[in-house]
Amino acid sequence: MNKLPKVIVQTIKKVVGVGKHELHEPIFCGNEINYLKKAINTNYVSSVGPFVEKFEDKIKKFTNSKYCISVVNCTEALHLSMVVCGVMKNDEVIVPSITFAGTANAIVYAGAIPHFVDSEYESLGIDPLKLEKYLKKITLKKGQFYINKKTKRRISAIIPVHIFGNICKIDKIIKIAKKYNLSVIEDAAEALGSFYKKKHAGTFGLVGCISFNGNKIITTGGGGAIITNNRSLAKKIKHLSTTAKIKHPWDYIHDSLGYNFRMPNLNAALGCAQIENLNKFLKSKKKLFLRYKKKFLKIKNIRLIDNRKYSNSNNWLITIFIKNSTLKLRNKILYLSQRNNLYLRPPWKPLHTLKYLSGMPKMNLDNAKKIYSSCINLPSGASYFIK
Repeated sequence: MNKLPKVIVQTIKKVVGVGKHELHEPIFCGNEINYLKKAINTNYVSSVGPFVEKFEDKIKKFTNSKYCISVVNCTEALHLSMVVCGVMKNDEVIVPSITFAGTANAIVYAGAIPHFVDSEYESLGIDPLKLEKYLKKITLKKGQFYINKKTKRRISAIIPVHIFGNICKIDKIIKIAKKYNLSVIEDAAEALGSFYKKKHAGTFGLVGCISFNGNKIITTGGGGAIITNNRSLAKKIKHLSTTAKIKHPWDYIHDSLGYNFRMPNLNAALGCAQIENLNKFLKSKKKLFLRYKKKFLKIKNIRLIDNRKYSNSNNWLITIFIKNSTLKLRNKILYLSQRNNLYLRPPWKPLHTLKYLSGMPKMNLDNAKKIYSSCINLPSGASYFIK
């Protein structure tokens, strides 16, 4: 294992070449400048403008969703989704400890409490086997809902996360959610272009939330979207995201507490140009993944996080899992890679270990700890095979 850091760095270089390699960078190779100029020339630069609707239509078509509401970022998409899906103050929301902090933050914004559960090694998403056993042990049915026997709080929702673009075991999680009457809000922030059984990530639950941050497979600069097939939810989301303002020729009338979350037309213009090349980006990233897979197959104790049966990942961040790894070994690999201008990244620090979230309810999280010390994201940009 002492030679492993050097072997990994050399293997990555064989795939991406010498020089500086970032983890994931945006590519602007289409109509970005033209569409931005058009938005500026028409003076539609804020949250009203034709590019917003065009972008939403393109996302609907690509994901085969009936409704799409674009917003300022994915964290607020999750926040708003919880509000409309009936998550109440002091409810508990099931969420994996291995995810970006924004997932848990959104729960807190909604006045609810993150309840951390463990992940499994195959997809890095919520472990459905551990989840079902855990819920059976800690819950008690009260009316239509289930409460946490220890805290006496209602558990009202679950947020499955498709980590690094890999679809979690969503079908099994959906079954568990139905059994315990949990609203399913999918965090598909990283999963635009990922499918399971030909269904797009984010279309299995009540709503799905997508990110268009600068490091995602396509970007709007900052931005997110909520996709759903539920008409009443979509209508409510759109209304609340536009400050709950009632349409009127001149007056400002708001019928409830709303949020100023709508995506500006400038950002949507960028997104319209980006999505025109999405399939090209996906093909390039698939080629990069296969190149990595071929090279890393030769290295003992290394496994690429790969597609499961019926699953097709967008390969947003291509990830290796190091068998029998330790934090010390992982950090040696990261240190050596940075010295070689390869900007790799570990998974997020498990959220239950962060000071401000450490007091939240949680199950045994041994897998999360292991994933944190064993996984590394490789340079995964789409530019390597773009023609």
